[in-house]
Amino acid sequence: QVQLVESGGGLVQPGGSLRLSCAASGSILSIYTMGWYRQAPGKQRELVAAITSGGSINYADSVKGRFTISRDNAQNTVYLQMNSLKPEDTAVYSCNARVITRSLRVSDYWGQGTQVTVSS
Repeated sequence: QVQLVESGGGLVQPGGSLRLSCAASGSILSIYTMGWYRQAPGKQRELVAAITSGGSINYADSVKGRFTISRDNAQNTVYLQMNSLKPEDTAVYSCNARVITRSLRVSDYWGQGTQVTVSS
């Protein structure tokens, strides 16, 4: 089994910053892609940013230039630095990892989600 534990959400004023962290643990041989998704009330879940083990990065157009994803492969941890936050960034942010387990199975795992609220 693989577990993803997120931290770092909260309430912040517009223009402020937050840093999310997601640590993966368990029966992990390797992690291919780690990423962050978000879901706002009444909307579909969307990709925010993703990073491969080789460092290739993909951002949603709405966060380019404001958010930065990074990864510590040794610690199986992914980070999302969010700057210049806007009210429309308010959502539940969830971590995702595509994991190759020690039993050589490839599966997607999700964290429990962390609330980010941008409001004055």
